[in-house]
Amino acid sequence: MSERQKTHAAAAALDYIESGMTVGLGSGSTAEIFVRLLAERVKEGMAIKGVPTSEQTADLARDVGVPLVEVDHVDHIAVTIDGADEVDGRFQLIKGGGGRHLREKIIAKASDLMVVIVDESKLVSTLGAFPLPVEVDPFGFSISAKQIYDALCKAGSTRPDVQLRRKGDGLDPFITDGHNFILDCHCGAIPDPAEAALRLNAIPGVVEHGLFIDIARVVIVGEDDGARVMEL
Repeated sequence: MSERQKTHAAAAALDYIESGMTVGLGSGSTAEIFVRLLAERVKEGMAIKGVPTSEQTADLARDVGVPLVEVDHVDHIAVTIDGADEVDGRFQLIKGGGGRHLREKIIAKASDLMVVIVDESKLVSTLGAFPLPVEVDPFGFSISAKQIYDALCKAGSTRPDVQLRRKGDGLDPFITDGHNFILDCHCGAIPDPAEAALRLNAIPGVVEHGLFIDIARVVIVGEDDGARVMEL
């Protein structure tokens, strides 16, 4: 059912795309469905340019025929369509399960509008059941880990478990597109995401984190028989 819901959400997001737009292309399974559906519109004559948020998204867009533009050649992004790992009732998000939250946030913040596409399982009352990814510089990452732990505790999380993300083999660290490490923070609950974001932003070794605060304006929830569109 999840795949059907994702497809319904991705299809509904096409209503926010018009010919002539520059569109931020998110990462993850639901965003990939959107890219494939967008490619069908391009084949029908829609003229858009996509700005991918990851190398994986860029490869997919090229494969299916969505025209891309280098981010450094863009002066305006009309809308970004992206998924999320968790969404609460205030449209605060946790993103970064795939490790691309830095580029995703850069593109989302540069856009006039961020539209989030999710299935029903991603809706939560309180963020934090999904581990919060924090991207850190490899230099001194163990120092950063302790500071991240302290910051999350001060923001109200109870004894968060901060773990270095590793590759599938479980041996080597996972490396982001920006050549950084990720610390996955198992918080259980993040009672004040905005406060947590501020405290994480103040840590020198933190490159970026997966809390998206006051960025999303539209959330499209895929359901079994269609999609529910919510706007702030």
